[in-house]
Formats: sequence, structure tokens, C-alpha cells
Amino acid sequence: MYSAFGAPRIYNAPLTSKLTEKQRKKLCDLLGNLELSLLYKASVHGYQASAFHQRCDRQGPTLLVAYNRSGYIFGGYTSVEYAQSGQPITDNHAFLFSVHNGGAPVGIRVKSGHYARYDDAGGPNFGQQLYFCYSNHPLVKIEYNHEAFNFSPFSLYGNDTWLSECEVYKVAKRSTLSEPQVSAEKPWRNVLWTAERRAELMEMIRNYKPLMKSVSRVRILMIGPVGAGKSSFFNSINSIFTGHVTSKAISGSVGTSLTTQFRRYPVKDGCGGRLLPFVLCDTMGLEEQSGAGLDIEDISSILQGHVPDRYKFNPTTPFKPDEQKSSRPVSLQEKIHCVVYVIDATKISLMSDKLQEKLASIRRKVNSLGISQIVLMTKVDEACPLVEEDLQSLYVSSYIKTKVRRGHMIRCLLLQDSESVRCCFVSAGAGGELSVGCAGVLCVTGEELQSGAGAGAQL
Repeated sequence: MYSAFGAPRIYNAPLTSKLTEKQRKKLCDLLGNLELSLLYKASVHGYQASAFHQRCDRQGPTLLVAYNRSGYIFGGYTSVEYAQSGQPITDNHAFLFSVHNGGAPVGIRVKSGHYARYDDAGGPNFGQQLYFCYSNHPLVKIEYNHEAFNFSPFSLYGNDTWLSECEVYKVAKRSTLSEPQVSAEKPWRNVLWTAERRAELMEMIRNYKPLMKSVSRVRILMIGPVGAGKSSFFNSINSIFTGHVTSKAISGSVGTSLTTQFRRYPVKDGCGGRLLPFVLCDTMGLEEQSGAGLDIEDISSILQGHVPDRYKFNPTTPFKPDEQKSSRPVSLQEKIHCVVYVIDATKISLMSDKLQEKLASIRRKVNSLGISQIVLMTKVDEACPLVEEDLQSLYVSSYIKTKVRRGHMIRCLLLQDSESVRCCFVSAGAGGELSVGCAGVLCVTGEELQSGAGAGAQL
């Protein structure tokens, strides 16, 4: 039996993926080291919407991979399963991707506040904007009524709307038993995961003293995209030293920044204890759109100590210091002494060009002021199943090592030429073991402040 387009419908035949092993690895890297299982292949099952739903409904997260004769491999990911519910779907994890001529995948995340797709009985669509297998044909079609994703047809698929194949894969966590390559033979960074070492690190932090007597506490500014985990990281640090779980900083998982004010968070050693020698400064998250998220000019004002605690950000209007106050010199105590770039490990490969440009602008400003810089990668447990199973496997994970050594994280910040940048890692959801990693990050911060440049070196 043949489909309307001459493709044999051999439902019982074993499915063979059109992806090469290299292409599959690139897409798995984009997804965060997850596993792909082929559910649907249009050349076998037909381009009809009914065939798609028969194979793909109620299968959990899926990745659609389309091919055209111009050499583009493109498609989209949704973390919400297909169910023909007739409802618009909110999915902050959804994204489109495109690969051409063997290059690295380019990811395009769904815009905040937009529906990722419409869950109807038709063919797969993303944002009610990009339709695959349109009208039961090997076609991709764009509707311009919605703008959930920001892309051009040329960059996504070279304006070639005819599909030579369309596949849908079930996306699942990779089994560490069946995939031993996730684990390296030996640790690529030596960390002692013991209670004694934890206590030693915390004591180092308690006893740290800035070299400049005019500075009582080091100010550490956390900068990162919306949802990267800046506020959660402070809550973790605060919980460690307080001795119980705290949630002083507002945190969560939404499309826009929950932090709307500039906050300085001193940390006490135990309930009612003395203040520790550092202050963590939290800011509004970065967004790729202009007029949204933290403004670059606001960051410049923060770095130089002009922005007061609890100042409420206005993304459309940069901070303007009071003329009378701005006329006096700002003391070293009031300035930022170290910048920490907080990056979500699961979204490194999906960072947009616009967001990278913002980070590059920030980095140039920080460099010009001679301030020490650190990269903090969060959610490594979500990025690697080996680490999710055991946080102490962090530095034997070849997946995490590859992310770092190949420069995925550093490239996204455009920091390749800055050898002083220290990369530290911590899981934002690993329970009690998290304390060792957090304390380690703060100790590295202290080392950077003593050996770095500019304001950091003065401390």
C-alpha cells in the first residue's frame, strides 16, 4: 500500500533514523544529553496528521526533526506531550532549531508570554506560527498571525518549504548504565566531598578579610539570564550558613524576571550570628529583547556603586543617580568587587545571539573597571543524568567536562581571551550535598579577589 506521495506505508518495518550519529549527538547536546527514540517517520507512516498523532500522542517530550533538499535539518522541541486537547500550550522549555552544512545547531527559544504551540488534531505546529506536514503534505508553512518565535524562514530552512523527510523522536533521560561514556575514567577536577572539607571551606569564608581596611565586606554581583538561578543561589548560600532552609530572595521558574529590584544580601553566620565578610548582590535577569530585563546602563551604575539597595528597575528607563549624591566620590566599599555570571547549564547551547551580545557588552564594561569575574554554571543535575543521580559525580562527568573544555559556556560569554575567569559549578537542586559546592564557589571567589585585577586585587 502506498501513500498519496508514493511512500510505502510499512507500519511493521523497523524504523531507521535519517540522522547520522554526529547529527544525533549535536541535537542531544542541544537538549542536555538526553536520549532520542524514533516514534514517527513520514516516509513510512505518511504525512497525514492522523498518522502523526497515532504514533506521537501521549509520548511525553518530543523533538521534531525535518529535512529539506537544500540541506537544512530543522524542527522544534516541546516538553509537553501531544494530546489533541484543543488548547493552546504554555511551554517555557520549547524551542526551534536549525542545522546547515554540518554546523552547530542554532536554537531559538519561545518568547515569554507566548503559547509554544496549539494542541489540536492537525499536524505538528510551533506557536501557531510554524506548521509541519501542512495540510497532510510534505510542506512547512509559516503563519504570521503569531510571533511566539523570532526567526526568519531563510535562516531556519533556507526558504525551501518542501520536506524530504519529517521525523519525531521521543526525548527521555539517558540511562547512565547503558551510556558509560557519560562518565570519565578519572576526575577532571579534584574535589574532596567530605564533611571535614565542607567545614574547612566554610571556615575559610568566615575568616576571610579584605586587604583594604576601608572594605569590611566584599560585594559580589550576580548577573545572568532570566531563570538562571541567581536568587536561588543566594538562598542556598544563606541556608547553608543559617543552618536551615531559607527563601529570602524571591525565586521561581517563569518567563520573566521575578527579581525587580537591586538587592544587597548580607549573610549571617547562624541565626543572629555575625555578618560574614561578603554581600551577594542580586539583579533583574537579562532578556534578549530591548526594553526588557536589566538594562546595560543600569549594570554600569551598579558596578560603580551608584544604585541604592531596593532600587526598582525600569527596563525602559535606565537608572539616573541623584545629582547631589553623584557629585561626591563613591567609596571602594560601595563598589562591586567581583562579578559572577550565572548560567543555566541546560540552556547554554540555546543562548540567543542578542543575549550573547548583551553579555559581551557587560564583560567589556567589567573588564574596563578591572573587576574580577567568575562563571557559575547552575542546574548541572538537570543537564547530566549522572550528576542528577549523584552530585559527587560532577567532576567525573565527561558531558560536563566537554561543555567546559570545548568552550560552550565560555563562548556564550565571549570570555575566551580572559584567562582570569574561573569556572565553578553547582547544582541548584541537589539537597544537602549542595552545601559543599556552594561553599567551594565562595572560596574560589575569595581567591579571585586576592589574586585578580583592579578592585579585586586591591582587596
